[in-house]
Amino acid sequence: MALFEKLFSGIQYLLPHHLLSRLVHAFMRIRLAPVKNTQIALIGSMVGVEWAEARIESISEFEHFNDFFTRELRDGARPIDPDPLSFVCPSDGKISQSGRITNDRIVQAKGVHYSVRSLLANDASSPEFLNGYFHTVYLSPRDYHRVHMPFGGTLQRMIHVPGRLFSVAPYTVRQVPNLFARNERVISLFETPHGLMGVILVGAMLVSSMETVWSGVVTPPRGRKIVTGDWSRRGIELAKGAEMGRFNMGSTVILLLPAATVSMIEHFESGDDVVMGQRLGRLG
Repeated sequence: MALFEKLFSGIQYLLPHHLLSRLVHAFMRIRLAPVKNTQIALIGSMVGVEWAEARIESISEFEHFNDFFTRELRDGARPIDPDPLSFVCPSDGKISQSGRITNDRIVQAKGVHYSVRSLLANDASSPEFLNGYFHTVYLSPRDYHRVHMPFGGTLQRMIHVPGRLFSVAPYTVRQVPNLFARNERVISLFETPHGLMGVILVGAMLVSSMETVWSGVVTPPRGRKIVTGDWSRRGIELAKGAEMGRFNMGSTVILLLPAATVSMIEHFESGDDVVMGQRLGRLG
């Protein structure tokens, strides 16, 4: 298994990440009914999508595969934890890693760490998360692919960081150093009544299209420079559980909170299933 992981991860260094992602981006937006209906039925069944959760259940009503992939859920399908001081999981998926940030280091996988500063592209907020808490959630193709607010807050900055598009599957996460700080990502920083909150959408091979509710599609097109947008005067306030963005295909969400903000976190093991709205911990 370890040999396979090293081989498959090593091959990814040679692949044209963005070219492959653009091709898949176009393929998943084919509107020709026989093609898109086949895509939805075949891939949806293969990955085990919960069809009954979707607001739209008829395949024919989706414009294309990506419309299905970012499908809206029925009311009540993802109840939000009611505790006013809890913070909740931003997406469906599996816990990759979670816990305490040690100085500047976040656990990527067992024995593998990376830097908060590099993840945030050396943004001025980076020191606030030192010794704080993090949750990394991996979304598989079967999961609901909209991302929601872990807690209510006001948007301060959005940072688009260009980068590679390594797969974020568990075997690659174990083998590629600094993966989440190397991949393209969209960083959203919110001011909350309890302090700062960072929500990072990390792109991945074949699944690099990301968007937010306030700015629309952020990528593609591919950027070459870090772009920081100041949204602090725009009054973008989002309540706990409100949609804040989505992956047009799946990837990884990383939640960051300062140490003083958190009074308690729930215990999770790597690989535990989670759903959007599930309680992750409590704010102090």
